[in-house]
Order: sequence, then structure tokens, then C-alpha cells
Amino acid sequence: MAVSGFEGFEKRLELHFFGDDPLNNLIDNEMGLRLLDFESLQEVLDAVQCTVVSAVGNQYFDAYVLSESSLFVYPTKIIIKTCGTTQLLKSIRPLVDYAHDLNLTLCACRYTRGSFIFPKSQPFPHTSFKEEVFYLEENLPINLCYRKASVMPSKLASHSWHVFTASDAQATTRQLVSGDVNATFTLEICMTELDRVIARKFFRRPDDGKNGDTAGKEMTELTGIGGINPNPNSIICDFAFDPCGYSMNGVDGDRYSTIHVTPEDGFSYASFECVGSVYDDHDEVAQILKRVVQVFKPATMSVSTTCTSHEVWTRVVHAIEPLGLKCRSCVMDEFPAAGSVVFQTFTATRRK
Repeated sequence: MAVSGFEGFEKRLELHFFGDDPLNNLIDNEMGLRLLDFESLQEVLDAVQCTVVSAVGNQYFDAYVLSESSLFVYPTKIIIKTCGTTQLLKSIRPLVDYAHDLNLTLCACRYTRGSFIFPKSQPFPHTSFKEEVFYLEENLPINLCYRKASVMPSKLASHSWHVFTASDAQATTRQLVSGDVNATFTLEICMTELDRVIARKFFRRPDDGKNGDTAGKEMTELTGIGGINPNPNSIICDFAFDPCGYSMNGVDGDRYSTIHVTPEDGFSYASFECVGSVYDDHDEVAQILKRVVQVFKPATMSVSTTCTSHEVWTRVVHAIEPLGLKCRSCVMDEFPAAGSVVFQTFTATRRK
């Protein structure tokens, strides 16, 4: 817990691996990183200073709700997203070591975050983006030789997007062969100043007699979060914290979505993240964005889109502005092996 309040803005780390032996490389039905036992995962999370509170999985990946956000484990990819005063980057070394034991080598890394609400409360190595980049440079394997760090600004002084990427010489070629770099996109949405009536729905009643899972399911239904994903067959793993706060992981085939809410007055925050394909129905992406805004009704919002195609981010404004949020800034930058990152900020045209 930060001294001034709970830090809602997450730090996000995505690591990609490949098999050392080309004659025995991973195929779709092999487990890869999913072979890591729970004790090993918890050792990684101990370094970060968080723990697992709920979990679900399918044939493609495992999704964990953490005491501070989420963890997703695929055969050759791990995504960790943590809030508060967690030390996320301290997960890199143990993850690389455990992957090495499985004959997997790190080939690409992407670290992203917004601007902290309480930056002075962050511990090392998250005291500044400069310190984070230095820590990444020192702790990533030397084979990740293509590196770039960038702070993407906006017209809102308190909202910037921080991005660091690193990859080896063959990362782009591997992703092109697999289709990842061309076909997929990641949306990272950060919302502040949530509608107060909505924010109250993420508080639990004192002594409600419910556990976190049961209370989480009630919040999912009460707030309309269950209707954000258009696929009714997707799995939702949700959890409500005591006395307030909420996390959710959605599992839909090989894709995930995740929501985290810090509802306290003065520093209310919610995030939504999902992955998709550029071959999806673009109207579906627009509908998801609209549902997210309608659920939380934020006064300030940012959307980061990571993709090689312009088809996704160009539709963000058209989906959001009719809901009373005006686009204030839009910046783009290119990153090795990650493609382009577009950062857009929005504010309510009429503030309450």
C-alpha cells in the first residue's frame, strides 16, 4: 500500500521464449512454460511481492488473478501485470532461470506502464523510468541486443506512456513465421476519475460473509462487466478484495482479457486489457471499447494499442468520442519486433 493511497496504475511485463533445440522445438500441443509448478511461480511472485488468489486455465494457457493484478502463462510467453508498490522487474531473473531449466531461451521483452499517481511511493527499481530502464538493461540476457526505451507524452501532464522493448536478432523473423507480429494486437486501457456511483459498486459490505470469489462474481454481474466480452462462452475468473477493489481475468480460447479496479475517491482507477486479431470483426473491437467506457464512465482515459496494423487504433476515436470523451492527443512510435505503439488520451467533454 502506497503512503498516499493505493497505486492503481499497473506495471506490465511480457516475455517471449523459444526452444533451444531446433529439432525439438515447441509445438502447439506441448506445455513449455506451463510445466512450471506452482511453487516455482510463487517464488517468482515472492520476488515481486504478490501472490495468487484465484486461477483458471484451458488447453492454451493459464490465467492467475494476483493480490496485485494478473499473471498469464502460455507455452512460450508470460505476461505479468502488477499494481501497488510491487517490484515487477525483479521477476525477470528467476523467470529466465526457470525457463532455461525447460530448455527455453528469452528472445523478446516488452515493459509498459502509465504515469504513477503516487510516484514517490514506488520502491526500487521503479523509482523512475530511467531507473527501470537501467535495471532492464542490466538484467536482460545479452542476446536481446535490439533495445529501445521511450516515454510517449500526451497533452495531459499527468499521463504519459512508458515503453521498453528488447529482442534478439531473430525475434522478428520468428514472429513473422508464426504470424504473431502481423496478426495480433494488444489494447491497454487506463481510466481514472471513475463515476462515483459506479465506483461504489466495487466496495464490499462489512461482514458480508462472502469469500473473494463469491463477492467477485456478484460485482461482475452488478456492474455489467460480464457483458464486455461478446463471446458468452468465455470463462471469467473474478475476485473481490476486502474492503474494496476488484480483479477479473477473461479466458476466451487462446486470448485473455483482464480488468482491475481501485475504487477509492481521490485516486479511483480501472484498467482493461485484451488481445485480439486484426482479422477480427473491427465492429467487435469498437463494441468492446464502448462497453468498457459505459461500465466505468471515466473522466480521463488513455488507450495504448500495440500492433503492426493501423486498422485497430484508427477505430478507437470513432468508438469512444460518441460516448462523451474527446481525444486530446495521439502519438505513435515504432519498436523492434513489437511493431508500432499508439498512445491516445481522452477526457470527458463535460466533467461532473
